[in-house]
Amino acid sequence: MAKFLLLLLYIVAIFSLLYGLWRIIPFFYGVPWVPTAKDRIRRALEMVDLKDGELLYDLGAGDGRVLFMAAEVFGARAIGIEASPLQYAYTWLRIFFSGGQAQIQVRRENFHHSDLSDADAVFAYLRPDQTIPMQNVLATQLKPGARVVAVAFDFPDWKPSDFDEGYLLFTYEMPPQKGGIAAYLAKQITI
Repeated sequence: MAKFLLLLLYIVAIFSLLYGLWRIIPFFYGVPWVPTAKDRIRRALEMVDLKDGELLYDLGAGDGRVLFMAAEVFGARAIGIEASPLQYAYTWLRIFFSGGQAQIQVRRENFHHSDLSDADAVFAYLRPDQTIPMQNVLATQLKPGARVVAVAFDFPDWKPSDFDEGYLLFTYEMPPQKGGIAAYLAKQITI
């Protein structure tokens, strides 16, 4: 019985250590891990009208849930950009063991320095202080017609093409229109 309790204690300690690292390591890269609910992901991908064969980038891929939904539900190719080594390794293993390497990839890099020029759509769950630098990166890299969905925080200088108040999702089409959310809401009131 004592050996069983000791083994159980070791398992709990290892699990606690891994869980702690999972939550703490992303802070060193400037982005806490905040998982997105599956219904919110589905709505976001519907709002950017993601189609079969298109390429989606997920900025800060975390555990890969956006990538898998984009591939499995929408038939898209998906590339996750993840700076945290633990989340990157976990997502890479998920992709490897699912056999989804042809449709899903993950790259360990800083999304501020990633080449996103071939994207048809971008999923961006960013902090407010990251939106202004990223809006400049996206505006210069993305091709006309590419779509961006921002979760929880908008790109303050861009007027959304669509907004879901319930899920707090903002979509934009490239090239972005100037104006911000206030311009979008003002237009909705006058219609």
